[in-house]
Amino acid sequence: MKHPDDDNELFDRLEAELAADSRPDSGGEVVDLDKARSARSESADPSARPDADRSADSGPGRSGAESGDPTARVMVDQSAPAATGPGYLGRLASARRRAVVPEWLRSTAELRTAAAWVARHYAHSLGYHALRSPVYAARLTLQAPTGAARFVGGTVRWVADREGEPVRLAAVRREDAAEYLKLSRQRDGRVRLRTLVAVLALFIGLGSALAIYVLAPDWLQALSVGAVVMALGAAGRKADAPVIHRAVELPTAVKLTSDIVLRALGSLGIPAINQAQSKGRDGFEFTAPITRDGPGWRAEGDLPFGVTVTDIIERRERLASGLRRPLGCVWPEAVPNEHTGHLVLWVGDQDMSKAKKPAWPLLKSGSVDLFKPVAFGTDQRGRWVEITLMYIAAVIGAIPRMGKTFLLRLLLLIAALDPRAELHTYDLKGTGDLDPVGSAVSHCHRAGDEEEDIEYAVRDLRALREELRRRAKMIRSLPRDVCPESKVTSELANKASLGLHPIVVGVDECQVWFEHDKYGKELEEICTDLVKRGPATGIVLLLATQRPDAKALPTGISANASARFCLKVMGQLENDMVLGTSAYKRGVRATMFSWGDKGIHYFVGEGSDARIVGSVYVDAPAAEAIGARARKAREMAGTLSGYALGEEPEPDTSSAYDLLRDILAVVPADEPKVWSETVVARLAELRPEVYDGWDPEGLAAALKPHGVSTIQVGRRVKGKVVNRRGIDRSHIVAAIAERDGNRDAG
Repeated sequence: MKHPDDDNELFDRLEAELAADSRPDSGGEVVDLDKARSARSESADPSARPDADRSADSGPGRSGAESGDPTARVMVDQSAPAATGPGYLGRLASARRRAVVPEWLRSTAELRTAAAWVARHYAHSLGYHALRSPVYAARLTLQAPTGAARFVGGTVRWVADREGEPVRLAAVRREDAAEYLKLSRQRDGRVRLRTLVAVLALFIGLGSALAIYVLAPDWLQALSVGAVVMALGAAGRKADAPVIHRAVELPTAVKLTSDIVLRALGSLGIPAINQAQSKGRDGFEFTAPITRDGPGWRAEGDLPFGVTVTDIIERRERLASGLRRPLGCVWPEAVPNEHTGHLVLWVGDQDMSKAKKPAWPLLKSGSVDLFKPVAFGTDQRGRWVEITLMYIAAVIGAIPRMGKTFLLRLLLLIAALDPRAELHTYDLKGTGDLDPVGSAVSHCHRAGDEEEDIEYAVRDLRALREELRRRAKMIRSLPRDVCPESKVTSELANKASLGLHPIVVGVDECQVWFEHDKYGKELEEICTDLVKRGPATGIVLLLATQRPDAKALPTGISANASARFCLKVMGQLENDMVLGTSAYKRGVRATMFSWGDKGIHYFVGEGSDARIVGSVYVDAPAAEAIGARARKAREMAGTLSGYALGEEPEPDTSSAYDLLRDILAVVPADEPKVWSETVVARLAELRPEVYDGWDPEGLAAALKPHGVSTIQVGRRVKGKVVNRRGIDRSHIVAAIAERDGNRDAG
């Protein structure tokens, strides 16, 4: 209940406030600014003021409104809880430890390669100079008289103290008699001492020469005379005509320093970096010393806030200009596990496309197990990069003349060196670049895009789809202890009775297939199926195209390819079609490669992020030699087959039958909707040589080229409705009618 005195108290307070406001203003007040600033800083903490309310409700974390004083100012940071981070042990546990032993020293292969380079370098230098040693001796002999004259003249000038003559002449010009007399006495003393030394040296030298002539054996006399002549010849050499030439011209790369890096980053025109440098800061924080990393230098650090590695990659040409290095030497990179502003800048001594690469181990000897990693290229630092061809589907994209076909041929040559592998090669460009592989070892091979070539490929891919189904059924039937991971292994591939050997399909200019007006859809469906289900069954599909867009490289294929090789492309769309969605935004940009970077590409695979790789260059003669070696290995293993033996593929029995008509034959008109598994079983009974082994997924894939899709079909089984994929008979009838010109299909 409200107390009657409350109203009186309210009116009294209002009257007092009005009275205070009605007082005349004094007109002004002198304020001490230092005291005002101190008062403002102290008002943020009420406990620091003598008149502050020290009650429990007015703590330092409360605002002025909460404490009852609306004029009190509280700093925002003080109103929030203090930020806490990991302790000392926590920081140590999460610290990134740098390797004690350098990576190149831990790798036996890299150490062996480096040792071989050093040995070859000094062996070459020794042989070069040993062969030219007579020429060097003749040059020194011819220069010996000049050297003798220089020696005698230099000795006379030294004895006469000619080096002090300019000082004495200067004293004469100044007419400073005292200074001149002092310098003359000093000169006389030097000349007497030096004359004595010269005379003693002359007698000792002549005595030694006479003793050697009379007492020394012939070989010592010849050695002494030769040494004197060589010494005089060295003294008589000209500055612009060196006696000994360099055996090896080493690259004159400038050492990378922090000043050079900061200068280059400042030349990129990035506002955040330029603003920082204009205020006296570096604009780049080095997180590690600039160190030697392979045949180049590595700088690592953090860019200013808001600047990403992508911003640097976009300006790679300007960065190379700022570093005064060729474009192929400058490679800015992002670190996958760091923030997007952490830059690793590697600057090579030589252009990556021109630097000498180590010899490919498989060039002249060796075999391959496709289930194990194989070296196919080197990174910027000259280290080998490996790939495991099994369990992948690969896409290779590039503009013309950048090495796309050579890279595909290299991968096929690697596959050919496994005698178990069955190769299917298609050169749709028709230039014969894949003939060194196809003619030597391929089970199926075609070069060209004529209609008969396309039909040949269609028959082959239909057979591969059937082989895929057979393999899936075989793997499913194997005991768990024999096939624990439900996929082909090297041990299973060795068992010829199972027929699970590796199958590698390589297609150059694959867009010709997918854009074909008659078989394009079917080829796309089969390739998509091989990309998705082939790797587990031992079937590898390698597709290369010079136009990586949605038509040339369907998204169903590009999205499921586990290995990607992207050489130079012209735009973001092509870049992301090959390397994956948002690769361009993440800084993985094959658009930065120059026209001279042939064979250099971004490689995504082997469970790691995108890496820059320069593939091994194998020319046509070397490819033919490798193909001949692979053929010989197959002949010894008894695995040579098909096209390489001059055999033609078996005729496609399925082409003599009409799938749509066969479905109408096994699905009567009184069954408008049927489960796919029922249709597959009936088709197998109708034509077992064609449809045996088909499954509902295979039926759906085979119907897609005809424009027919499976639907959800519900059936009542034991009183319950069961939904499964099936077909609508009317869709089959409509597809036949459209195909045959609206004739009566049913």
